[in-house]
Amino acid sequence: MRELFDRLKKRVVEILKGEGEKEIKLKEICKLLKGEVPHYDWVGFYFVNPDDKRELILGPFEGEDTEHVRIPFGKGICGQAAERKRLFVVQDVSKESNYLSCSPLVKAEIVVPLFDRKGEIVGELDIDSHELSPFTEEDREFLKEIALEIKNYLF
Repeated sequence: MRELFDRLKKRVVEILKGEGEKEIKLKEICKLLKGEVPHYDWVGFYFVNPDDKRELILGPFEGEDTEHVRIPFGKGICGQAAERKRLFVVQDVSKESNYLSCSPLVKAEIVVPLFDRKGEIVGELDIDSHELSPFTEEDREFLKEIALEIKNYLF
């Protein structure tokens, strides 16, 4: 898996260095990750609402549509990750009491906060999987590296 993740990280950096708007680059990253990592079934970004710093707004994503286009801080896995400013991994969402279900197919979720250069949270990378317990330490490290590259190039 590390070889795949190394290749994908290089491709993400190429996307970030390329021409185009931020939204288009992030959409390309979503497509890449969803298309290349077998257990990434939904990949998307949420961003802190500039008008309400305690709310996330859905950004570019790949996968099924979701009704959760706005999430208050503290609500669901995404809201908890934003409120606590830390990576969250839930290997079995059915055991999570504070979970917002996007689809009955989702079994696990990983959320990685995105920070700007001042260390303020600006959003997060959210990944859902249709498998139980799919996320490894390699996933965590890889996604933290991706979040850092996004910060370096976009925020």
